[in-house]
Amino acid sequence: MKKQLIFVLIAFVVILSVFTTAAAAEQGKTILEYKHDVTGDGKMDDIIVYGIPFKEDSPYYKKIWTEITTSDGKKLKIDYEGGGYEPKLDFADLNHDGVDDILYSSATGGSGGLYNYALHTAKGGEIKEIPLPTPLAIQGHFDQDFVAVIEVPGLGKPIILDLWDRRKDYISIGLYQKNGQLNEPTELMIDPIAFFEVVKIKGKAGYGLKGYRQISGAYHADQLGVVETDWYFENGEWQPVHIEWKPSGKSNTRKKR
Repeated sequence: MKKQLIFVLIAFVVILSVFTTAAAAEQGKTILEYKHDVTGDGKMDDIIVYGIPFKEDSPYYKKIWTEITTSDGKKLKIDYEGGGYEPKLDFADLNHDGVDDILYSSATGGSGGLYNYALHTAKGGEIKEIPLPTPLAIQGHFDQDFVAVIEVPGLGKPIILDLWDRRKDYISIGLYQKNGQLNEPTELMIDPIAFFEVVKIKGKAGYGLKGYRQISGAYHADQLGVVETDWYFENGEWQPVHIEWKPSGKSNTRKKR
């Protein structure tokens, strides 16, 4: 009887320890702390970013969220989808309602240098999500004679890139024949928006977002350039107000050979 009681007590302690450890893990680790007025009452709010590491001492957080304690003691919480590396918050009035919004970002850790993003407002002590800009419908493909064609809405004429200097690589991987004949129709690799940054928008009141999208050729390391777009929130939606193509050092506009 005593042995059975001892076993029951041991089992109880083990189970209690497991639940205690799990509960402690769910509380998360404090990653960042901020003081910023995000409710619009003119007083500083306490903002803490928490995360649960994938494993002990891992730089990757499998779960990330933000908790806000307002100046009047109200508790607010923002849960972010997925995990990431090096999460951070930026504060700016991006929807132009007189109160700074909360822009969350974290690195995905992939080879494309992509980031997770979320934008929220806590005006009046209520959390609401603000949709982020919808990426432009960019299209691109390889053409005959070692050429790439990129069409970016808002830029007017297509971008024609001379890829003659890359011909040996393209021939070796079977993309082109030696005479410049394209073996089969092939689209370019167009990434989603890699990351945003808060910027002052020229000719507009206040701030907006600059988005960066990489365009590559036959593989991701075969970089052709980046499309930079300035976005401004107006009438309840994001508008592209400035679009610019920036070729990589290896890309050239079409030229005679």
